Amino acid sequence: MSKLDARIEKEVQWLVEDGSRILRRAESLSDSMAGDDLAEVTSWVTRLGQLIRRLYGEKSQHFDSYKSALATQNFYSLHSLWNAHLSQMLGVAITIKHDLEHGLLVDFKALVQAEVFSDFLEMGEYLLQGGYKDAAAVIIGSVLEDGLRKLAERNNVPIVSESGKSLTIDPLNSELTKHEVYSKLVQKQITSWAHIRNKAAHGEFSEYNQEQVQMMLLFVQNFASEFLG
Repeated sequence: MSKLDARIEKEVQWLVEDGSRILRRAESLSDSMAGDDLAEVTSWVTRLGQLIRRLYGEKSQHFDSYKSALATQNFYSLHSLWNAHLSQMLGVAITIKHDLEHGLLVDFKALVQAEVFSDFLEMGEYLLQGGYKDAAAVIIGSVLEDGLRKLAERNNVPIVSESGKSLTIDPLNSELTKHEVYSKLVQKQITSWAHIRNKAAHGEFSEYNQEQVQMMLLFVQNFASEFLG
């Protein structure tokens, strides 16, 4: 488990424990929370919202449930007869804990990464259609490099050099081929498209044309579908 995953796991555990304690406190009150109790509720609600945004995004069902509870009239007027919306939020925290414990969050993070990957490819396509072949070449090449890095991580292939520097397209391409993640033919194709990306990044814009960038886009789209889908 990475340090980041360990921190997330600990925060989720705290959110469930703190939320359960806050709910028990609310259920025992005859009047609305105030003072330190109310400050703790505000902090807990903020922490949970931040975590959901980072892990799932604002278009997720988790965030919809969170937002629905938060929209409750007089949300912070918590007492023994007014706490169902807090229970709803605690349920979301418990669901996140379940996702984490059963490895479902890893799959979801992969889906989010795929969406981001697709968004940047769409941006490259938009620029290309607008005649901005150079900007498109840089973005599409960056997406390819990021895709190779994610593919390497999935297959336990090194993504950093012995000196600790992140590997770029060419060394990543070599390592993935060496570990038989894909064929040497794919390696050669990636090398040729990486060449265009490097030309674009160094301002050598006359070394390639619009049609080549279009072919580069098609390759990266197909590559993503076959190896990162």
